[in-house]
Amino acid sequence: MFFPRFFLKAREEHEVLLGSPWIYDNEILFVKYLKEGRIQQQEFPVAGRDGTGGRGTFPVGDGMPVEVYSKSGLFLGTGIFNGRSKIAIRLLSREKPEEIFGDLSGLAERNAADDGDAFHGLLHSQATKDFFLQLVKRALDLRYLFYKKADSYRLIFGESDGIPGLVVDRYYDVEGRVFLSVQFLSLAVELFRQEILSALESLCHPFGIFERSDVHVRELEGLELRKGWIGPERNPRITIRENGILLKVDLEQGQKTGYFLDQKENRRVVASLSQGRRVLDTFTHTGAFGLNALSGGAKSVVSVDISPEAVATVEENIALNKALCKEGHTMEAVCCDVFDLLRRYQEEDRQFDLIVLDPPAFAKSAGKVDKAYGGYKEINLRAMKLLVKGGLLVTCSCSHFMDATTFYDMIAHAAKDAHRQVQIIQRRGAASDHPQLVGYDKGEYLKCAVVRVL
Repeated sequence: MFFPRFFLKAREEHEVLLGSPWIYDNEILFVKYLKEGRIQQQEFPVAGRDGTGGRGTFPVGDGMPVEVYSKSGLFLGTGIFNGRSKIAIRLLSREKPEEIFGDLSGLAERNAADDGDAFHGLLHSQATKDFFLQLVKRALDLRYLFYKKADSYRLIFGESDGIPGLVVDRYYDVEGRVFLSVQFLSLAVELFRQEILSALESLCHPFGIFERSDVHVRELEGLELRKGWIGPERNPRITIRENGILLKVDLEQGQKTGYFLDQKENRRVVASLSQGRRVLDTFTHTGAFGLNALSGGAKSVVSVDISPEAVATVEENIALNKALCKEGHTMEAVCCDVFDLLRRYQEEDRQFDLIVLDPPAFAKSAGKVDKAYGGYKEINLRAMKLLVKGGLLVTCSCSHFMDATTFYDMIAHAAKDAHRQVQIIQRRGAASDHPQLVGYDKGEYLKCAVVRVL
């Protein structure tokens, strides 16, 4: 069977061979396709991702399975084509299409855009269902190495788990029920949402599935935004236990998929460092870092967020965990802009023994890294000035555009301007449920440094 074959420009296969599952539109040289029994060849049009500029005459429809080759003819893998996206092809496998979809006689000459019903009827085979079932099972097997049934964790981490554009968080609430928060962020997974949901149902037995496909990246894929329950509606506010701490999670209104599971192991480190310390927990969101500090014996904790809704959640979580608070130890939630608060504390000569900086992604695009660098540097500089000599700083960045080299360079320059010496004690990242796919550096987004400030 002849599937459309996309050939890359010279030397553009290097990152794919290293492990990257993305093919950008400007990396493609030409495509070979079958028409009326004959193989045709056409240069790939870069213009017109938004449906203009002659893209309508392109012979391969969006959502079509395609094969990818180097310019020299080396087979690189099978993916799903999307002419609306700058990421033109997302690879599903390094195998041929038949290994994923089974016998698809007649599919190769169909165009998904022109003959959608027939196309999808052939594409959704038992082999396809089994393929995604095995991918989900493989992801679960990895989590079983590190987590127990009663743990909450990221079950599918998109490209790093071989399912590009899919994010699934598994929450286990205090009533023993499993909830899934899912994001279908690419056409490559939107096409197979039924196969994926079927696999999740059969392997996870969820009490409820909430979809959070309400992010801008879907629009870049030519997809509408979605948000809501898949199947029976449940109460979206649940309570989970992480590191022995009770936490409220709002699947509907919480940030991203409801809660930041990626910091669970870093929170445990903070708990181990907090005995007897005065702790400042900034950009707190749910108060999780502060509560871990409290459980670790912190003498006092101040958790800060600019959002009144977040602060209300922190106060609720403090009440849930009142048993953690030893006599004479305190934790309070403060609603304030962190930049303003750090300046005010500095003016008041207030000091802390441990400060956690866990800001949102200041750099949401490559072009904003320089401006973000300044923001990261300012909060780190001010935090260093608020720490006692020998105090600890746990500082983070969740922007993959702010790479590790730039992040640690920022720490060095913040220390220089704060006139403090620093020692890097630990270089950390996301928890074990966020595996890193070699060759796909965008999956390595979270940096977390444990620093002693002298």
